Amino acid sequence: MLQLATLINHHAAFRPDEVALVFEDERLNWRDFAARVDRCACLLRWLGVRRGDRVATVLANCRELLEIYWAVPAIGAVLVPLSPLLLASGLASLLRDAGAVCVITQRSLAPMLDEVRGELPQLRADRILLVDGASGDFPDYRALLGSCPEGGHSPVPVAQDELFNIMYTSGTTGLPKGIMHSHFVRAMYCTLFAAAWRMRPESVVLHTGAIVFNGAFVTLMPCFYLGARYVLLRQFDAVEAIEVIARERVTHTMMVPAQIIAVLNAPNFAPEKLASLEMILSLGAPLYQEHKDQLNRLLPNRFYELYGLTEGFWTILDRTQSLRKSGSVGSPPCFFEMRIVREDGSDAEAGEVGEIVGRGPSLMLGYYGRPDLSDQAIRDGWLHTGDLGYADAEGYLYLVDRKKDMIDSGGVKVYPKDIEEVAARHPAIREVAVFGVAHEKWGETPVAAVLLHAGASATASELCAWINGRVGARYQRVHAVQIMDDFPRNAAGKTLKREMRDRYNEGKEAGQ
Repeated sequence: MLQLATLINHHAAFRPDEVALVFEDERLNWRDFAARVDRCACLLRWLGVRRGDRVATVLANCRELLEIYWAVPAIGAVLVPLSPLLLASGLASLLRDAGAVCVITQRSLAPMLDEVRGELPQLRADRILLVDGASGDFPDYRALLGSCPEGGHSPVPVAQDELFNIMYTSGTTGLPKGIMHSHFVRAMYCTLFAAAWRMRPESVVLHTGAIVFNGAFVTLMPCFYLGARYVLLRQFDAVEAIEVIARERVTHTMMVPAQIIAVLNAPNFAPEKLASLEMILSLGAPLYQEHKDQLNRLLPNRFYELYGLTEGFWTILDRTQSLRKSGSVGSPPCFFEMRIVREDGSDAEAGEVGEIVGRGPSLMLGYYGRPDLSDQAIRDGWLHTGDLGYADAEGYLYLVDRKKDMIDSGGVKVYPKDIEEVAARHPAIREVAVFGVAHEKWGETPVAAVLLHAGASATASELCAWINGRVGARYQRVHAVQIMDDFPRNAAGKTLKREMRDRYNEGKEAGQ
């Protein structure tokens, strides 16, 4: 039997006075955090939540979300973290798909849940709990914690292949799919990532983004496994993140590329303020070489990069290789295998581009309720990622692009990442995203959307000429440059290229 929720009681028994969690003005030691997890578990059982039931959270970062994350598996139930940015129709469809019998959320979302409650017959009003006060038919989570029968219960034993959570994909490529992770898979997150990041019980781990997306578990699970200190921000703010790192002596942090860029350009950025860091992990999307070089120059021997899918395959660029293999996203960890395959399914040679295929002990159980999609993704035990890349002679992986993002211009494959790497070198450009749009002659042609540094001055036509004068081939020239105030992003901070493409097309149709 493998019960991850026993980790909390273990640390409460053997490291009770060590700080477990820092959130805003709250500092909880392991004894106090374990007591809160136990109270939450007792509340859920009192409400009738049973082993195997789905418990959904629809919350922004808060202390309650972390205690729920550990209380749900403690009673053998299944965690379903959902983004508070969902609209009513999307929220209803995911709650219905997961079969959630309990939802813990916030008052600002109560009207939306009231609106969709009729579509969710399995969800009773008394099991829609609000962490910041009752509203209408929905009770106050904190008040119920104080009124439900006393606890002292032990975590329910579960088999290692039982469900720990259902993580819904961000929906950047269509309708979200529920990715099923077992207790065993999450245990692999604990142990393998703890070793990869060189974490220890004395580490201080900062998380600045939303913890509802799977990338957060890359540092959350090893931190709680080791009994290290977890510092959580309510939301990402580059200036605040720098000050917290300096004040708390943070040793490990992970960010998506847009957050790393924002930190590097923050008005209070100074390498000495980040001197305590032993790891700066980039994940979620490729960090452009320009920014990797800047980071390695200003904060040497700290940069790691993770390429990974929630479905369960990873490669890791270790800090010891971040200069020697700076264009790479690393190699598969121990117990993982990787292949690069051609369209006919045969293995590609070193340096030859193909689809990235991998397997290892973190593979998902499948997509919830969609065995057809599961069979498409995992074939003969290998996860087909839909990403394009190549391996060098040493087995290090180099990303080329997503298959879905590849642009077919006049029969030639154009990879947006190649153009983005060029554009990112322009001194006025802070971020760039390249996507394909329809073209009457070439079929598709690339367009670059950019964000400028504060105070930078450049016109779209100037940037277009600069980029087109430096790309490696004529077919990589961009048709247009759009200067934007910000990019549309999902809860994980990933750029939504599909939405940008749609906006561009709408603007063209409107004659803008």
